[in-house]
Amino acid sequence: MAIERRHAHLTSNNDTGFGTNPENYGGRFVNRDGSFNVRHEGVPFVQRFSLYNTMLSMSAGKFFGAIFLFYVGINFIFAWIYLIIGKGQFQGINAVSVPDIFKEMYFFSTETFTTVGYGRVNPVGTAANSVAAIESMLGLSTFAVATGLLYGRFSKPRAFLIFSKNALVSPYRNGKALMFRFASYKDHHTLTNLEIKVNAAMQLEENGKQTYKFYDLDLERSRVESLPMNWTVVHPLNEKSPLYEYTAEDLKKADMELYVSVRGFDDVYSNVVQQRTSYTYEEIIFDRRFVQMYHESENGKTTIVELHRIHEHVEVGQK
Repeated sequence: MAIERRHAHLTSNNDTGFGTNPENYGGRFVNRDGSFNVRHEGVPFVQRFSLYNTMLSMSAGKFFGAIFLFYVGINFIFAWIYLIIGKGQFQGINAVSVPDIFKEMYFFSTETFTTVGYGRVNPVGTAANSVAAIESMLGLSTFAVATGLLYGRFSKPRAFLIFSKNALVSPYRNGKALMFRFASYKDHHTLTNLEIKVNAAMQLEENGKQTYKFYDLDLERSRVESLPMNWTVVHPLNEKSPLYEYTAEDLKKADMELYVSVRGFDDVYSNVVQQRTSYTYEEIIFDRRFVQMYHESENGKTTIVELHRIHEHVEVGQK
C-alpha cells in the first residue's frame, strides 16, 4: 500500500544506490546492524564467497566457533586416515580395541597438527610418516592463516556505536521533530569530526504509479567535533521536511524507513570509521521523548554516561 505523494516541491535523492520500483523489494533496505538486506544470486557460490571477508565480518562467537570446529574436524579426518593406514605403522600405541586405537590416533593427530609432538606415539612406517609430514605442513599453514585472521579482526577499524532502539516524534521548539540518539560504548574510545546523513525511503503514489522516493533529511546538526557523551539527532518536521504532517498511519502506508550513516575519525586506529543503521515505521514512536542518560558523579568531578538508558523514553509531559 502506498500513499499519495505530498510536498511535491521537495527534491528526492536519486543517488542512494537503491531502485525506485517497490515490486523489486522485500523487507527493509538496511538491517539494524548496518548490513544491507540483500542476497546475491545468479553467480556460482564459489565466485561469490570470500573466506577472508566472511571470517572478518562474522561475530566473535561464530569466528572462534568456526576455528574450533575446523580444528576438531581436521584432526578427526587425519585420525581416520591413520586408522586406515594401520596400527603397525606406529610405535607406542598401547590400545587394543578400535575405539581406543582411534583415540590414540586422534590425539597423535592433534600433536602433529600443532607440531607439539609429545613423543610417546610416533610414526615408523613410510605411509604414516608421509601423512604426518603433510599434516604438520597443513597445521603450520593453518595457524599462520588463523593468526592473520585474528590480527585482522583486532586491527579492523570499527565505530563501536550503539543506537537507540526507537526513533521518536517529540516536541521541538514550536513544533515537532523526529529524533534518535547514539553514543560510543567503548572506554577511552572517542570519535572526532563526526558527520551524519539520514535518508528517508518512502513508497509513494505518483501519477497513479507506486514508486520509492528517497529524501535527504535536514538535521538540526549534521556534524559535531567529538562524541564524548551521546548525540541526539534531530530532524525538524517543518514545511521543508518530506515527513511534514505525516501521522503514524501515513508512515505505515508509505512503508517509510530511515537510513542512517555515521562517519568519523577514530584516534585509536588513526582512520575514518563508519557505521550504518535504519529505523522502519514500526520503530518510530509518536509523542514520546528521550530521558536524560547522564548525570554528575558524587564528587562532582566527572560526568557519568548511563549507556543502558539510551533506549529509554517516556510520554510527552511525563518527568
